Amino acid sequence: MKTESNARVESGEKVESDGRTEPSEERPTAETTVEVRCTGHVRDAVGSPGLTFTFEGTTLREFLTAFFAEYDVEDMLIAETEADATTRGWATVPGELPGTWRKNPEGEQTRAYARVAINGTFNEHIDGLNTRLEDGDRVALMYPFIYCC
Repeated sequence: MKTESNARVESGEKVESDGRTEPSEERPTAETTVEVRCTGHVRDAVGSPGLTFTFEGTTLREFLTAFFAEYDVEDMLIAETEADATTRGWATVPGELPGTWRKNPEGEQTRAYARVAINGTFNEHIDGLNTRLEDGDRVALMYPFIYCC
């Protein structure tokens, strides 16, 4: 018969003598399978508009780490600095903006014109790179072709 303590130990938690639990350093890693949709330059680099991708972990950060290890698209999607996340020529920001304006911390933002969405919502409007992913979620990696003059 499984007791609560046994279940905690099997789930990777360490049970102290007073009944408190602490996460064990050897936690089992979850595996998540998502549907990936690619547009523009990402589609060209990956070679497909869509694919199923399985990775160890449950967050967008873990997905991107695994995906970038397999497909060389990190440089076209993720901005290293604030300057990489914006482009010259954008209108200056007026004093108070209406609505909710969210962005990821520096180093976790997408490049100008590139976007990462989960089930149709841009990641910065959820939990950024800490957004939890579940089996069957749709992750869109977008970097459109832009032609000018």
